[in-house]
Amino acid sequence: MGTFIVEGGKSLSGTLTPQGAKNEALQVICACLLTAGEVTLHNLPDILDVNNLISLLASMGVDVQDHHDRSFRFCASNINLDYLKTDEFSEKGASLRGSIMILGPLLARFGKGLVPAPGGDKIGRRRLDTHFFGFEKLGAKFTHDSIRQCYTVEAPSLKGNYMLLDEASVTGTANILMCAVMAEGTTTIYNAACEPYIQQLCKMLLSMGARIEGIGSNLLIVNGVDSLSGCEHTLLPDMIEVGSFIGMAALTSSELTLKDVSVENLGIIPEQFVRLGIKILQDGDDLIIPRQDHYEIETFMDGSIMTIADAPWPGLTPDLLSVFLVVATQAKGSVLIHQKMFESRLFFVDKLIDMGAQIILCDPHRATIIGIDRQYSLRPTTMSSPDIRAGVALLIAALSAEGTSTIHNIEQIDRGYQNIEQRLNKIGASITRT
Repeated sequence: MGTFIVEGGKSLSGTLTPQGAKNEALQVICACLLTAGEVTLHNLPDILDVNNLISLLASMGVDVQDHHDRSFRFCASNINLDYLKTDEFSEKGASLRGSIMILGPLLARFGKGLVPAPGGDKIGRRRLDTHFFGFEKLGAKFTHDSIRQCYTVEAPSLKGNYMLLDEASVTGTANILMCAVMAEGTTTIYNAACEPYIQQLCKMLLSMGARIEGIGSNLLIVNGVDSLSGCEHTLLPDMIEVGSFIGMAALTSSELTLKDVSVENLGIIPEQFVRLGIKILQDGDDLIIPRQDHYEIETFMDGSIMTIADAPWPGLTPDLLSVFLVVATQAKGSVLIHQKMFESRLFFVDKLIDMGAQIILCDPHRATIIGIDRQYSLRPTTMSSPDIRAGVALLIAALSAEGTSTIHNIEQIDRGYQNIEQRLNKIGASITRT
């Protein structure tokens, strides 16, 4: 288990360029299974979840070539479906939640697929019903092996259908979409997720020869095709990393420039930080966060406490609520953080309370933060990263705390953030990996 030793209390200064988007990467890598042609992906992030998924596809028979600078060529012309029955596949797939998205492409191209119950963050229940509901609507038969803890889908043929998803699941939409592009006839997916990374997947599929209408909306119409060809695709910058760096700049009283962030694809993320009192300047496609010694949380028009809650796109992504929460601890004013989607994601606040933050955990989904307006710094402590996003929130807290903090289980942070300590040390942080 890796550990970060963080010497906090330092102001940072410099420029950061966000990595390629983790959530997009997991989708488009799985989409490579849809074709025997060559697919080249640019700007893939160098993080554990992405590297593990690439390794999984290579073990399945995909020819993977690293072209350096995080560009990879994939050729899935010789897939070994028997590998899916091995213990090695079960072990690799179970360690990675993104592995669930190989099912749609395998079902579309080979008529069958198998995947172990996926792992990932321990942030509460993350059901897969939406995925299998969509597959069944397209004519697939779903079975769950409770002994092997795996899911199997089979379909001699796939036929387009109308479906109204029970939730706007991002991975569910991606999986169903990748299955529907080669189903016979027309598939209508209503209440589809429409975030930028789903839009990027749609654009990639179009370049492979798919026929998709309604991109960017929650109503996707897919006209199936017989086969898809190879393509070249470049990933967007990671909006979660952009938001994490904005929060880090605010909490550590730093001045940072974030380069090439694709502002048009950030949605309401910048505006939500502004509601916490954080100043953000835009210069073309760059964001500049000036140094602020104090920032004050807004209230609603009637004077009631500000509430920041997650919601499906174009609402606020749940992946940033941990960052908003830790940033609010040093603000002036109070805010209610409402994490609607996952009931265990706020349990890391006990570590922040140990550091001197004033937080009331109302229930598994809501926490009230009473900002201390920098009356005192957070105290250093020893903690463990429970998941990717809470891990980076604890790292941000440690960077602001006066003294030495220790963060264990940093493999969770590595799953989502590329060479994080090296990049932050270049702009003035003091983080040692042991």
